Parts: sequence; C-alpha cells; structure tokens
Amino acid sequence: MDVQRAQDILNSRDNIAVKLDGEPVWIEQVDAANGMATVQVGSRPTNTHTVGVDRLEEEKG
Repeated sequence: MDVQRAQDILNSRDNIAVKLDGEPVWIEQVDAANGMATVQVGSRPTNTHTVGVDRLEEEKG
C-alpha cells in the first residue's frame, strides 16, 4: 500500500479491511513524511504498532 491510499483509508467513512502480515488491523495514524502508519492490531486499543505503509495490504472484496 502507498502512503496516499493509507491516508484515504484513514479518512474514509467506510469500513475498509486492512491487514498486516495477514492479521486484520485498523489504521490510527499516517506519517506521510516517513511512510509510516500506526495501526491497532485486533480489538485491543493498547495493541498498536508503527510500521511502514508498504507492509499494509488492503483486502480486496
């Protein structure tokens, strides 16, 4: 995924499925300058990771 798409998903009103290493995640923040995103893994708000947006995959339906 690229930075612009991650930003679009973050700002979308729609529920867009995103995965990190096959696990569902929610994008919480995008750092466009560094190509990074903070994501919540699973349903626990405290389980967050900062990863390169290139590691995120949009689930195509």
